Amino acid sequence: MIKPVLQDEAFLADVSAARENAEHFHLWWLGQSGFLLRGQGKHLLFDPYLSDSLTKKYAATDRPHVRMTERVVAPEKLDFIDVVTSSHNHTDHLDAETLVPLLEANPELELIIPEANREFVVDRLKTMVELPRGLDAGQFTTVGPFKIHAVPAAHESIERDANGRHKYLGYVVEFENGTIYHSGDTLLYDGMADWLRRWPIDVALLPINGRVPERRVAGNLNGREAATLAKEIGARVVIPCHYEMFEFNTAPPEEFVGTCRELGQPYRVLRAGERWSSADLAGKVEPGTNR
Repeated sequence: MIKPVLQDEAFLADVSAARENAEHFHLWWLGQSGFLLRGQGKHLLFDPYLSDSLTKKYAATDRPHVRMTERVVAPEKLDFIDVVTSSHNHTDHLDAETLVPLLEANPELELIIPEANREFVVDRLKTMVELPRGLDAGQFTTVGPFKIHAVPAAHESIERDANGRHKYLGYVVEFENGTIYHSGDTLLYDGMADWLRRWPIDVALLPINGRVPERRVAGNLNGREAATLAKEIGARVVIPCHYEMFEFNTAPPEEFVGTCRELGQPYRVLRAGERWSSADLAGKVEPGTNR
């Protein structure tokens, strides 16, 4: 099993150390689509999956979710979180075994969800109906220093509820010294790049596991598509995700890396538990890899 670069107390110590470098923002990959962002003294979690709930759920089925990477940190240890997002209802993006401990450890935590999914979220987390902040594509909300915009995601298509609200979202998060795009799970769709060119994206966090019908799960961007989208939207750097979590639903990053090099798109490939800092945007990011 893959060992995170930093794990448990070592990971928490690195998050603490980053507080000394307040002029930059910092990102840690938590595995799958989960990222921790520290910006302007606050912490935002994108779509964390920090349990073995899916491995347990599918253990005796014909689609076992065999874990590839050890957990970076227990969710109850993250007692400093201000905001957490869920881009859609799939368990690796809306995990009760992750989110319930996070909510207990952070009583003031703000949970951002697609408004279309409110009933499902409240039922899964057994929480008050008014707790989540719901968004639809084109809307935004502000939590502390973070202005969080919702954009459509297609997993595998653009899906709406009976009121026309999007069930799958990505989020663009603006704050004083950065703009981050977390796509959630998505394929390409008409007008996607136009949506995202509205913002000067510093970092794009994009899936690369691709679409393989034999997996019998909804697909995502593959490595070439992720690199090309980052180039089209002018992302200053792109970081891949949604791989190396489950054996049946992963892809190596080589196609992503090769396409970034071909296009001259700056990128960074992280390992689970590893930190990236916006200091790298000051001319230190190159079309190369650290793997």
